[in-house]
Amino acid sequence: MTFDEIRQRLGKKTVGIAGCGGLGSNCAVALARVGTGTLILADFDNVSRDNLNRQYFFIDQVGKPKAEMLRDNILRIGQGSKVIVHNTTLTAENIPEIFRSCDVIVEAFDMAEQKQLLIETVLSELPEKPLVTGLGMAGWGISDSLHVRQSGNLYICGDEVSEIGPDLPPIAPRVGIVANMQANVVLEILLNDM
Repeated sequence: MTFDEIRQRLGKKTVGIAGCGGLGSNCAVALARVGTGTLILADFDNVSRDNLNRQYFFIDQVGKPKAEMLRDNILRIGQGSKVIVHNTTLTAENIPEIFRSCDVIVEAFDMAEQKQLLIETVLSELPEKPLVTGLGMAGWGISDSLHVRQSGNLYICGDEVSEIGPDLPPIAPRVGIVANMQANVVLEILLNDM
């Protein structure tokens, strides 16, 4: 399949991204670069200086809403993706409404409680939707521990064990690898579903 054929197919698809931080911002940019038709971005947070070490933002965006700034950055790439922004905290009530039109949903949260809420809500309320999650990307090195595991419509990207903490922070290389693994899984799902 040529790149033009890939772009043509992806141009008709919608991907939802829950969380616009390290995983979400890098995954969204990768999907925009290959021509994904519509990206639905949801995040309640603002860009902070601490985010710049691993998230797709710039110094002049500090203090501004992540979802809006990510939309602006994606539009600057100029590949034609439509970007829909939700500056909101995701809840069990609004997750189905926000992501119902998506062909695939990407979970890209930092906090375990948010991850669990999104996974449980999607699996119960939108069980037909493939859900690509990131789990275990803290620290550096040990790249061969990163993998993709599928369980039904749930795809888990990461090492599934390295939890973020003071002595094991999220750093751009491993976070970026997992974000791009997520984007790659999304492409596998969308391009094989033809």
